[in-house]
Amino acid sequence: MHLFRHLVLTYILETSVYPREPRPMKELRELTATHKWNVMTTSADEGQFLSMLVKLIHAKNTMEIGVYTGYSLLATALALPEDGKVLAIDINRENYELGLPIIKKAGVAHKIDFKEEPALPVLDQLIQDGKHHGTFDFIFVDADKDNYLNYHKRTIELVKVGGIIGYDNTLWNGSVVAPPDAPLKDIIRFYKEYVLEFNKAIAADPRVEICQLPVGDGITLCRRIS
Repeated sequence: MHLFRHLVLTYILETSVYPREPRPMKELRELTATHKWNVMTTSADEGQFLSMLVKLIHAKNTMEIGVYTGYSLLATALALPEDGKVLAIDINRENYELGLPIIKKAGVAHKIDFKEEPALPVLDQLIQDGKHHGTFDFIFVDADKDNYLNYHKRTIELVKVGGIIGYDNTLWNGSVVAPPDAPLKDIIRFYKEYVLEFNKAIAADPRVEICQLPVGDGITLCRRIS
C-alpha cells in the first residue's frame, strides 16, 4: 500500500472528491493554489470529509480556529443549515479576504462571524462569559501547533458533551514517524515535538473518545464524553 500511496490519493481525488466538489470550493481551492502560503490550506479530500462530518452530527453552532483563505471554513458553512453559525478566528484578515468574495458569492457569508484576533484570548473570553460552556457542536482547529494543548484545554469546555473537536495536521507531514536524523524542513522539525506531545496527551485524555485518520495531513477527532 505504501508504494502506491500517492497514486491512491490521486485516485480518490479524481474519482470521489473533485467531481463532487462544490463549485465555490473548487474556485477557492484554485485561487488559494496561487498564494505564496498555499501549503497552509486544507486539502480537498479533508474538506469533503469535514462537510460530511458537519452534516452527520447535525451541527449548527461551530467554531474554526485558523482560517487562512477559508477553504475549510467554506466547507463548513456550506454544510451548515441556513440558521447555522461558525465563529472563525484568525490573526490575519488579509488572507481571509482573499476568499471572502467567493464565500459571499456562495451565499453563506451570513453564517460566519470572523474575528481577527489571537484565538486564546477569544476562547478565554467565551469561557469567562459562562453562557458558552458546552454550546458548540463542532470545533475545527488548524492553527499554531505549539498551542494545540492550550486550545484543547479551552475547547473541551466549550464543546458540548457528544460534540466533536477536530485537530488538523496531527501527522505533521509524516514527521511523527521520522527518525531523529531525517532531513526535515526547519518548520516541520520545529513543530514536530509539539505535535507528538499533543498526540500523546490527547490519546490519554479520559474526557474524549478519539479517532486519528490519515486524511489530508492527519486529522484527529475528539468526541467529548464528559
